[in-house]
Amino acid sequence: TSMSVIKQLLLALVLLFVGLVGAAVLVPAARPFADRLGLSAPLERLGLISPVAEADAALPLGGGKAAGAIAVVATEPVPEQMNDEVVSVGSARAIRSVSVSSEVTGRLRTLHVASGDFVQEGAPLAELDDEAARIALDRANVVLADAQATASRLAALKATGASAGTAVQEADLALKTAELEQRDAAFTLSQFHLTAPVSGWVGIWVADPGDQVSQNTELTRIEDRSTLIVDFRVPERVVQYLKVGGQVSASPLADPSATLTGTITALDNRVDEASRTLRVQAEIENKDDAYRPGMAFRISVAIAGESHPAVDPLAIQWGSDGPYVWLVRDGKASREAIRILQRNATSVIVDLAAQPGDLVVSEGVQALRPGAAVEVSSASANTAPKS
Repeated sequence: TSMSVIKQLLLALVLLFVGLVGAAVLVPAARPFADRLGLSAPLERLGLISPVAEADAALPLGGGKAAGAIAVVATEPVPEQMNDEVVSVGSARAIRSVSVSSEVTGRLRTLHVASGDFVQEGAPLAELDDEAARIALDRANVVLADAQATASRLAALKATGASAGTAVQEADLALKTAELEQRDAAFTLSQFHLTAPVSGWVGIWVADPGDQVSQNTELTRIEDRSTLIVDFRVPERVVQYLKVGGQVSASPLADPSATLTGTITALDNRVDEASRTLRVQAEIENKDDAYRPGMAFRISVAIAGESHPAVDPLAIQWGSDGPYVWLVRDGKASREAIRILQRNATSVIVDLAAQPGDLVVSEGVQALRPGAAVEVSSASANTAPKS
């Protein structure tokens, strides 16, 4: 058994030796390792390798480059502006919304519009039973006519020189009182006729013809939802970047695929101390009347930040101390630690202490060592990562 183990070890050593010789002969890059084992000289005497093979092994990738220089692809970092995005959820309301209620108590007689109809400002909405109010107006008209006749008769008598000063004054006072009572009766009658205070869509009526309506009872609402106002909140860290007229992107939670453009119309005058947020209002055009007040919207606000160098994603390497990149500085490789700030589709914005003329290596990083001579591919030396 011991002899079998020894034979196996000898066979393994022979195979290892043959492998080393084969690597020295067939792989030029393994020549330095063969030199350290003392295999190069015997192999040269046997004609298995030549000095030419040694020279070729010293050449870097690319063939015609300077001896010892490592061929890489490197680009100049291009400044890009960081884009922060603040996302919030807010509720929508109509740009104009008015409650329609009766200012008098009475029985609802007629509805001129149905729930959901669009009405113009001033259009008739409903009527209450106004018989008592009409009687009161007629009575006021009779009193006014009598007061006018009395005042006219006394004025004519006074014109003839008759002494009627006191009677004329009393008649004038009675006439003015009658005029006021007639105006009051006409105004009371008008309160039995409801008209649209604004243009918009009528909500659902809460009463039907024949129902008794109390004073100040809300019968329906009229809302102009051609434009929606969304109230939302943003963190205090972005307050300085917001302004009236700024653009926002809105998507209804009920339909996330829809994207609407809105405009900031108002900023609150203080930050809420409890939540450290600021209330913001934005207007969204409600095309085709697709959305309703009360719906929830996802609001996205793009915040333009500072500019930082942008590099190719392939250039970023990772070590035990975090991410880093290889720079080509004065023809030498330099390892520089970075801090990743933002990842985009085709570039990565980083915090990098780069100097003018530095290039960031994106290909060939595996062979780099600090201080190693580097030769940049001429086709890529001035090509920056696209943003």
